[in-house]
Amino acid sequence: MPRSKPDPKKGIHVKIRLERDVMADAVAWVARTLPNRPAVPILAGLLVRAKGSEVTLSGSDNETTGQITLPAQVDEEGEALVSGKLLADIARSLPAKPVEISADPARMELVCGSARFTLQGLPVEEYPALPEMPAATGTVAAEVFARAVAQVVVAAGRDELLPVFTGVRVEIDGDTLSLLATDRYRMALKEITWNPTTTDLEATALVPAKVLNETARSMTSGEEVTVNLSSGSTGDGLVGFEGTGSSGSRRMTTRLLDGEFPKVRHLMDIKATRSVRVRTDELMAAVRRVALVAERNTSLRMTINEDDIALSAATGDQAQASEAIQAAVTDHVDGDPTITAAGFNPHYLSDALGALDTPYVDFSFTAPGKPCLVTGVNDLEGESEGDYKHVIMLMRLPS
Repeated sequence: MPRSKPDPKKGIHVKIRLERDVMADAVAWVARTLPNRPAVPILAGLLVRAKGSEVTLSGSDNETTGQITLPAQVDEEGEALVSGKLLADIARSLPAKPVEISADPARMELVCGSARFTLQGLPVEEYPALPEMPAATGTVAAEVFARAVAQVVVAAGRDELLPVFTGVRVEIDGDTLSLLATDRYRMALKEITWNPTTTDLEATALVPAKVLNETARSMTSGEEVTVNLSSGSTGDGLVGFEGTGSSGSRRMTTRLLDGEFPKVRHLMDIKATRSVRVRTDELMAAVRRVALVAERNTSLRMTINEDDIALSAATGDQAQASEAIQAAVTDHVDGDPTITAAGFNPHYLSDALGALDTPYVDFSFTAPGKPCLVTGVNDLEGESEGDYKHVIMLMRLPS
């Protein structure tokens, strides 16, 4: 809904002063929400609102909205709208000096040292009203939230033709916040403790993974992030996040994805017939080396021996690579081993290992071609960390 038209006699005047680095960081963050090819041209604009001793920058693509509020020297209050991408490019190029911004309905002028830019103003009255932030659902430690999101989004899909797989399912059950993602070939689940507004709270939401990842990474300067979830159960619902970034308080809202997320939690209840434990950093390095010769869409082979594993890959007859790493191998059933080799997508394996924050990794195998559970272990003889689970669908190995 367009905002009311201003009094043409009064006009809109803005006059503010900001530090260059603060402004550049803030404008760049908001500009990420702007559409590359806006269906409505006005959405290419970045809204600047000066009031009191603060400046609020806003941008939206009608699905996701970003707002950042900064302390500033405000000499004249008002609103102005200019091309967000151009403003971001200019802000990034300015010298390291204070920036003076003045604007009227027709243009905006930026002065930084001897550099001076003039941008054409866009009609503020045509800019759509931004969505209201939903009510607060709870808070979570900022660093914990950022780490949890990073561990899960690696398993989210990137095919926009299958939007339900491009989201992260957020599940709230009292003081437990669960994040779950899958692209059908792998899945990741992280459970963290948070502070809900009510102890009996239960809710679910399917949040775009790309937005969630960008939001979580950009709000780590403060102690906590507030999660605001609307009551809508379809794509009309909204989720909002509030936190502190490097240059001010940040607010992000985005529409929830529609569609039913696949029931994949049961696939993580893997009862291992054979497990392998190895140092995480050693395996990550070996995977990177051996994968250099892995042909596209072919597997990286992990051969399981009594006290080590051997990685191997090849590009036909052109190149081959292999490397052995000491491992602790345990059989959980009597008789011959149920699995002696497994085929991994090397990129999926690297992503899973990179998501761990433990010195050791545990692979739980059941049978050839069946899903493999990857978990972190702090001690070679200890229990697997249960708060993070990563499942990879194994690839078929050539006979």
